[in-house]
Amino acid sequence: MDNSTYISLSLATALRRQLDVTANNMANTSTAGFKGERVVFSSFLHRDESAATGDTSFLIDRGSYVDQQQGAITVTGNTLDVALKGEGWFGYETPQGQRAYGRDGHFAVDAQGALMTMSGARVLDIGGNPINLPPDALNDLSISRNGTISSLANGVISQIGVFTLPDVQSYERIGNGMFIQPDLDGIRPAIPDGTTEVVQGAIEGSNIQPVVEMTRMMSIQKAYERAVELMNGEDDLRRDMLRRVGRPPS
Repeated sequence: MDNSTYISLSLATALRRQLDVTANNMANTSTAGFKGERVVFSSFLHRDESAATGDTSFLIDRGSYVDQQQGAITVTGNTLDVALKGEGWFGYETPQGQRAYGRDGHFAVDAQGALMTMSGARVLDIGGNPINLPPDALNDLSISRNGTISSLANGVISQIGVFTLPDVQSYERIGNGMFIQPDLDGIRPAIPDGTTEVVQGAIEGSNIQPVVEMTRMMSIQKAYERAVELMNGEDDLRRDMLRRVGRPPS
């Protein structure tokens, strides 16, 4: 395999990764609180003094990062809908028992009074414990800007946990717009956030712009097709060369 094929292969591999990430972003345009993922690439210059073509540049996939841009906040008037203004994250306990973080504030209450997301994750308080609401609290439930939950009949009930994730770019996605802390050394744990504002009766939407993302996807698809065509062209040239070399002299 010559250098031109390696270059095309590195480009196609990187573009395939970017296409998968972009497709996932598109699939979550309507997911409350979803934060987009962006892929980072860089060029690797291979120096070969003996090669007739000189140096060769390869495309390297350096990983991805979380786009933390604020999503649009839509007022719903629903008592249990909560949006965040700032860089904080809600804390959840998933049905599998994992501690997760996300921005989905479309909450509901189950038959036992547990405050939950629509995907079944329990909402945690500022101390990291699941929140339970008294049956009569929903009649006049109030959530303040710091996440304190109260009602006239029960007084202060709990405080919704809002956390800062110092190393959020190292966290792992698990679906439904949620992240978990990886089991790696040096990752700083989540800490309570005192600056993010909690807004009751509103939902933060995804920060993905469908038109922009669709345009990006079309551009990636075209670049991927060109990379594949280049590799196929190299294969055709190689087959033609072997056929000519193997042809008996006339």
